[in-house]
Amino acid sequence: MKFIVSSTSLFSHLQAISRVINSKNSLTILDCFLIEMQDGTLSMTASDNETTLSTSIEVSDYEGEGCFAVSSKTLLEALKEIPEQPLSFQINMDNLEITVEYLNGKYSMMGQNADEYPQAPSLGDNAVQVTMAADTLLAGVNRCIFATADDELRPVMNGIYFDITTESITLVASDGHKLVRNKTFMARGDEKAAFILPKKPANLLKNLLPKEEGDVQIGFDDKNAMFTMENYRMVCRLIEGRYPNYNSVIPSNNPHKATVDRGSFISALRRVSVFSSQASSLIKLSLSENQMKISAQDIDFSTSAEETLACQYDGTNMSIGFKSSFLIDILNNIAAQEVIIELADPSRAGVIVPEQQEDNEDLLMLLMPMMLND
Repeated sequence: MKFIVSSTSLFSHLQAISRVINSKNSLTILDCFLIEMQDGTLSMTASDNETTLSTSIEVSDYEGEGCFAVSSKTLLEALKEIPEQPLSFQINMDNLEITVEYLNGKYSMMGQNADEYPQAPSLGDNAVQVTMAADTLLAGVNRCIFATADDELRPVMNGIYFDITTESITLVASDGHKLVRNKTFMARGDEKAAFILPKKPANLLKNLLPKEEGDVQIGFDDKNAMFTMENYRMVCRLIEGRYPNYNSVIPSNNPHKATVDRGSFISALRRVSVFSSQASSLIKLSLSENQMKISAQDIDFSTSAEETLACQYDGTNMSIGFKSSFLIDILNNIAAQEVIIELADPSRAGVIVPEQQEDNEDLLMLLMPMMLND
């Protein structure tokens, strides 16, 4: 079997799918790429047995067809240093010896039998299908992924929940301290359905989607989901279980609302949080008429800091404590110039929303308060 392929095109596709491969695998064949030549299409697959990512390149010059596995580390390291030029692959399908010829030299390596490579699962007949624009899906995943948990006891919290209705698709993530609800009206399903996408495939989507245009086809059944993009296809195992009722933790009525410039708020938090207790990272927000005082102290080291920001606020004076790193994370994942902080009292969750929602979107972030000692 022979084929000629562009070095940079092959390397960029292999590098993108290589993120699936674990550093340690239970099956040695999972350290490999599965490469298949059929009808002028070169297909490449990488898998960790739970998530399978595949892509393909059209090849103009080829001879014969076949399938083989090759060490991902060896192939990527070998291709990394080759500038843009045609590579000629020649594979002896009897002993799986691979010869790669390029402008000034050649590589020789051994392949492995493709039959040992695990097959990606196929979706059942009852699979639900929805379509989302690549940029809409990317925006939702980007905003939610930081709020997912790492909780072995509650695995359902370790992924992004897709809540699909006939009017909208809502992406939700929460670790019990913070919650993100990103609702888009740009996509909808034919029926009510839901699934929980694990963190690893969500991170893979985050890396793949910026290069994609057009729509992403999402199909899923009880166990697996398939994301079909223009250049890539990902099949992954879903997290099984029932996601908590996220709407029940979002307060319906927060009478106290403060509108503040997001950039100034983040800068002030970063400066003041340096002086907070390393154990708790507690910062205190004290709201009074049209101003917010941000303060922190570390009693053990006798350090403290405070800053005052102008804001729009005409409610009663109140103080509330938050973990500074969580609050900064939330503000970093909102794109609006100004944000509204909605509060009920110091013991209830604070809701943070952009002052101006983007078209056809409803973004809400929630943060649980910390106890203040005073």
